Amino acid sequence: MSTASAVPDVLRGRVAWIFGDDFDVDLIIGVENIKYYDPDKLRAVCMRAFDPEFADRVEPGDVVVGGRNFGYGHPHYPPLVALRNLGISAVLAESFSPGFWRGETYNGMPLVTVPGIAAAVRRFDPVEVDWRRASVRLPDGTELAGDPPSDRTVKVLEAGGSLNLLLREHARRAPAGAEG
Repeated sequence: MSTASAVPDVLRGRVAWIFGDDFDVDLIIGVENIKYYDPDKLRAVCMRAFDPEFADRVEPGDVVVGGRNFGYGHPHYPPLVALRNLGISAVLAESFSPGFWRGETYNGMPLVTVPGIAAAVRRFDPVEVDWRRASVRLPDGTELAGDPPSDRTVKVLEAGGSLNLLLREHARRAPAGAEG
């Protein structure tokens, strides 16, 4: 369906963790660590308060699941930097806090709104996520349908984030012979 996309159309992984409603993502790394971007530091503190072995249990392609208003609080980026560095490929939730959704979508992380997802899965369940269609196939073959992303969001995710997309779009508009 797409050309070379930064995000595969279908993501296959396991449910690495399930968060409840109104979850503040700063808790993923601890509020005391929100100013760090060093991948080794973030790996060492990621999810330590919830499961000290989380970083060793996550596999590339895994997803995290949330309830309603996932990402509540200040939209700090290091928590999702930590999850991406561990291999988390998407966040599936009942709904997202607007600031979190905007920031992480524009950083290139697929965020898929899927009603009923938090109650439908258990930790380590395998899932197949078609982020373009906002559908999630569960282990028993059930498919949950969510809200598909807008055309612009698809372009952002295909580019690997809004900065990449803007650079690509503006590069096409540069006048012939322009130096940059």
